[in-house]
Amino acid sequence: MKELLTHWFHQVQAFRYTRRTDESLNFLVQQLYGESHINVPYLVLIISSCAIATFGLLSNSAAVIIGAMVIAPLMLPIRGLALAALIGDIKMFREATLALTVGTLMSIGMSWLIGLAVGLEVYGSEIMARSQPNLLDLGIAIAAGAVSAYAVAEPRVSNTLAGTAIAVALMPPVCTIGLGLAQLNTSLSVGATLLYLTNLLGITLACMVVFVIIGYIPLHQGRRALAIAFAFTGLLVIPLAVSFSRLLQQVRLQQQVRQVLVGGTITFRTLDLLSMDTNWVSDPPVIRVNVRAREPVTPTQVALMEDFIEQRMNQRFRLILQVSNVEEIQAEPSQP
Repeated sequence: MKELLTHWFHQVQAFRYTRRTDESLNFLVQQLYGESHINVPYLVLIISSCAIATFGLLSNSAAVIIGAMVIAPLMLPIRGLALAALIGDIKMFREATLALTVGTLMSIGMSWLIGLAVGLEVYGSEIMARSQPNLLDLGIAIAAGAVSAYAVAEPRVSNTLAGTAIAVALMPPVCTIGLGLAQLNTSLSVGATLLYLTNLLGITLACMVVFVIIGYIPLHQGRRALAIAFAFTGLLVIPLAVSFSRLLQQVRLQQQVRQVLVGGTITFRTLDLLSMDTNWVSDPPVIRVNVRAREPVTPTQVALMEDFIEQRMNQRFRLILQVSNVEEIQAEPSQP
């Protein structure tokens, strides 16, 4: 056991202090430069993935959104942006920034037009879930960025895995920005923009750190770029921490609302609770409750439950019950 641990220790030390050759760095620069400029395949994938992601968000279909994540190319210029910042390659940095900006603006414009054409008044949970980013999203972005950078720098790792991980974090928030603009929903667009910036900066920072750790760039050479990336990412930690604290409060509050509804209201004693979801972006927050009932539920009963929740929670909620009626069917009695 001791020999095994010693072996792994030396492997880690060798990995940490390995300095890549100039040839390997040049190869990496050429590879990432090829991914960092605008071309026809890049634009085609932007249009396709944006359309798929937008329709998936509007239909509230996680499977369709995942399909868009697989082909979204926004992850490609980010790695070039990170490497260019470390080595001071102005040309590649400019090309990567232009590709990322054009892809982002195209996606926002397309999703805005699709949102206007469809004209949904109420968005589903897949869209609303991308309006309140928090520290967990930053952690996901950093992990995805690290995998992406390691995959492109290490030939033995599949590059497809990293591309999929990055795509998860970028295209859906961009499309959500456009859908928020189509609905003139400022809070939705601002929240999705914060999520996009969180993912973008988290991925970029992680790529830069991995390139330094692997040995492509000496720390003293990339120190300034890393400091700037850490500073910008650190600025986002404040609103993300506030949002994370709010998320914890909302989880506790929703649990309390569930207990109040089930244990405190007379009407709910005749209902079977199937699921409950709260939209905290609305003012007041909207609680959608899926129940099973043997008797019809009237608007008066819903209003009484809303008043009861307000008195117990000291906060106004809008309650929407989605009722599934229970129908008893028995076999006809057999004839004598």
